[in-house]
Amino acid sequence: MSRWKPDARGRLEKAALELYNDQGFDATTVAEIATRAGVTERTFYRHFADKREVLFLASPLADLLASAAAAAPVSLSPLEVITHALTEAAPVFEERGDLARQRHAVISANPELQERELAKLAALASTLAHALGERGLQTTTATLAAEIGIAAFKVAYERWVNDPDRTPLVHRIRETLDIARRLTAPAVGIAAADDGSFADQEGTA
Repeated sequence: MSRWKPDARGRLEKAALELYNDQGFDATTVAEIATRAGVTERTFYRHFADKREVLFLASPLADLLASAAAAAPVSLSPLEVITHALTEAAPVFEERGDLARQRHAVISANPELQERELAKLAALASTLAHALGERGLQTTTATLAAEIGIAAFKVAYERWVNDPDRTPLVHRIRETLDIARRLTAPAVGIAAADDGSFADQEGTA
């Protein structure tokens, strides 16, 4: 009767992540995941093509980013549009904080999975570049802004999942993209301070 319990997909994901972290991704079998989740292997394959798919669930993230970028005020700069879109998407991760941290630990320990994660991020960058292009930006500008934004998001996300103080992801995204804007600003003599912020060194001696 266990196969008829509600939310089999969610229980399979939770069971898989626990096993991946406890004994390693490669050492974990589909049979073990199904047993821990209280379902059959057949039920597992009804939800996932293989055990990698547990880590790369289809999500509304790309559509959410595109919609948020399209709805951003016209007065915003490209990186401000990116910031707006990413902060709008942050709740997708915040609502699954514990699972997101488990997932990140598994992927960080497996080079093959890291490659797939990078491909996923590249796809999100393409989504944002297209959204910026729809706002009238030239292709080169849109692509560069999107790539900078996703690179900053990757840093923000890694800081978030590894933060023992549980600083909100929205804060990390804004903080990291603010640093990216400073790095790309046409200012003179900007140097990094010890705390990761930036100080204007022009005129100091």
